[in-house]
Amino acid sequence: MTLPTHLTLELVTPDHAVAHEEVDEVEIPGADGYFGVLPGHTPLLAMLSAGVLSYRKGPDRAYVSVAFGFAEVQPDRVTILAQVAERAEEVDVARAEAARKRAEARMQDATANVDFERARIALLRSLVRLQAAERARMRR
Repeated sequence: MTLPTHLTLELVTPDHAVAHEEVDEVEIPGADGYFGVLPGHTPLLAMLSAGVLSYRKGPDRAYVSVAFGFAEVQPDRVTILAQVAERAEEVDVARAEAARKRAEARMQDATANVDFERARIALLRSLVRLQAAERARMRR
Protein backbone atom coordinates (compact mmCIF):
# COMPACT_ATOMS: atom_id res chain seq x y z
CA MET A 1 0.00 0.00 0.00
CA THR A 2 1.37 3.38 -1.01
CA LEU A 3 1.22 6.23 1.48
CA PRO A 4 -0.37 9.48 0.30
CA THR A 5 1.94 12.44 -0.32
CA HIS A 6 -0.59 15.16 0.55
CA LEU A 7 -3.69 15.68 2.67
CA THR A 8 -6.99 17.13 1.57
CA LEU A 9 -8.02 19.62 4.26
CA GLU A 10 -11.69 20.49 4.46
CA LEU A 11 -12.68 22.99 7.14
CA VAL A 12 -16.34 23.95 7.47
CA THR A 13 -18.64 25.71 9.91
CA PRO A 14 -22.45 25.58 9.97
CA ASP A 15 -22.41 28.83 7.93
CA HIS A 16 -19.73 28.33 5.29
CA ALA A 17 -16.69 26.47 3.98
CA VAL A 18 -13.48 28.03 5.28
CA ALA A 19 -10.89 25.89 3.47
CA HIS A 20 -10.71 23.09 0.93
CA GLU A 21 -7.07 22.63 0.00
CA GLU A 22 -4.31 20.12 -0.65
CA VAL A 23 -1.80 20.51 2.21
CA ASP A 24 1.39 18.89 3.51
CA GLU A 25 0.69 19.14 7.25
CA VAL A 26 -2.05 20.22 9.68
CA GLU A 27 -1.78 21.19 13.37
CA ILE A 28 -5.09 20.91 15.18
CA PRO A 29 -6.18 22.23 18.62
CA GLY A 30 -7.72 19.10 20.10
CA ALA A 31 -9.59 18.98 23.40
CA ASP A 32 -6.61 17.10 24.88
CA GLY A 33 -3.99 19.41 23.33
CA TYR A 34 -2.57 20.22 19.93
CA PHE A 35 -1.73 17.37 17.57
CA GLY A 36 -0.09 17.23 14.17
CA VAL A 37 -1.24 15.32 11.12
CA LEU A 38 0.94 14.25 8.19
CA PRO A 39 -0.06 12.20 5.13
CA GLY A 40 -0.58 8.56 6.11
CA HIS A 41 -1.78 9.38 9.66
CA THR A 42 -3.76 6.72 11.47
CA PRO A 43 -7.52 7.39 11.33
CA LEU A 44 -8.99 9.11 14.37
CA LEU A 45 -11.86 11.28 15.52
CA ALA A 46 -11.11 14.08 18.00
CA MET A 47 -13.00 16.88 19.71
CA LEU A 48 -11.74 20.40 19.02
CA SER A 49 -10.93 23.02 21.57
CA ALA A 50 -10.68 26.74 20.92
CA GLY A 51 -7.30 27.42 19.37
CA VAL A 52 -5.30 28.24 16.28
CA LEU A 53 -5.34 25.58 13.58
CA SER A 54 -2.41 25.83 11.19
CA TYR A 55 -1.62 24.11 7.94
CA ARG A 56 1.37 24.06 5.65
CA LYS A 57 1.58 23.93 1.86
CA GLY A 58 5.23 23.73 0.93
CA PRO A 59 6.98 26.58 2.75
CA ASP A 60 3.76 28.58 3.28
CA ARG A 61 1.81 28.29 6.53
CA ALA A 62 -1.76 29.51 7.09
CA TYR A 63 -3.59 30.08 10.37
CA VAL A 64 -7.27 29.78 11.24
CA SER A 65 -8.91 30.47 14.60
CA VAL A 66 -11.31 27.64 15.42
CA ALA A 67 -13.60 27.00 18.35
CA PHE A 68 -15.23 23.72 19.23
CA GLY A 69 -16.40 20.92 17.00
CA PHE A 70 -14.74 17.78 15.67
CA ALA A 71 -11.79 16.67 13.55
CA GLU A 72 -11.86 13.50 11.49
CA VAL A 73 -8.46 12.30 10.32
CA GLN A 74 -7.95 9.76 7.54
CA PRO A 75 -4.60 8.84 5.93
CA ASP A 76 -5.28 11.20 3.00
CA ARG A 77 -7.89 13.62 4.40
CA VAL A 78 -8.59 15.88 7.39
CA THR A 79 -12.14 17.10 7.87
CA ILE A 80 -12.75 19.81 10.47
CA LEU A 81 -16.33 20.55 11.53
CA ALA A 82 -16.03 23.66 13.71
CA GLN A 83 -18.71 25.74 15.38
CA VAL A 84 -16.67 28.85 14.57
CA ALA A 85 -13.69 29.33 12.26
CA GLU A 86 -12.04 32.43 10.82
CA ARG A 87 -8.95 32.79 8.67
CA ALA A 88 -6.27 34.86 10.42
CA GLU A 89 -6.15 37.45 7.66
CA GLU A 90 -9.91 38.03 8.00
CA VAL A 91 -9.79 38.80 11.75
CA ASP A 92 -10.85 42.35 12.58
CA VAL A 93 -8.26 42.97 15.31
CA ALA A 94 -10.00 46.05 16.71
CA ARG A 95 -13.30 44.17 17.00
CA ALA A 96 -11.61 41.15 18.62
CA GLU A 97 -9.81 43.43 21.08
CA ALA A 98 -13.11 45.14 21.98
CA ALA A 99 -14.74 41.71 22.51
CA ARG A 100 -11.85 40.70 24.78
CA LYS A 101 -12.28 43.84 26.89
CA ARG A 102 -16.08 43.35 27.16
CA ALA A 103 -15.67 39.72 28.23
CA GLU A 104 -13.03 40.62 30.83
CA ALA A 105 -15.25 43.38 32.22
CA ARG A 106 -18.23 41.02 32.51
CA MET A 107 -16.12 38.43 34.31
CA GLN A 108 -14.78 41.00 36.81
CA ASP A 109 -18.21 42.45 37.67
CA ALA A 110 -19.22 40.25 40.60
CA THR A 111 -22.35 42.28 41.33
CA ALA A 112 -23.98 41.83 37.93
CA ASN A 113 -26.10 38.86 36.97
CA VAL A 114 -23.44 37.49 34.59
CA ASP A 115 -23.41 34.14 32.84
CA PHE A 116 -19.79 33.46 33.79
CA GLU A 117 -19.36 30.49 31.42
CA ARG A 118 -20.67 32.48 28.46
CA ALA A 119 -18.28 35.34 29.30
CA ARG A 120 -15.39 32.88 29.65
CA ILE A 121 -16.09 31.37 26.21
CA ALA A 122 -16.37 34.86 24.67
CA LEU A 123 -13.01 35.76 26.20
CA LEU A 124 -11.43 32.54 24.94
CA ARG A 125 -12.75 33.06 21.40
CA SER A 126 -11.50 36.65 21.26
CA LEU A 127 -8.06 35.63 22.53
CA VAL A 128 -7.81 32.86 19.92
CA ARG A 129 -8.80 35.28 17.14
CA LEU A 130 -6.13 37.74 18.30
CA GLN A 131 -3.52 34.97 18.51
CA ALA A 132 -4.27 33.78 14.96
CA ALA A 133 -4.03 37.33 13.61
CA GLU A 134 -0.72 37.87 15.40
CA ARG A 135 0.78 34.64 14.01
CA ALA A 136 -0.25 35.61 10.49
CA ARG A 137 1.17 39.11 10.93
CA MET A 138 4.49 37.76 12.22
CA ARG A 139 4.97 35.43 9.26
CA ARG A 140 4.95 38.30 6.74
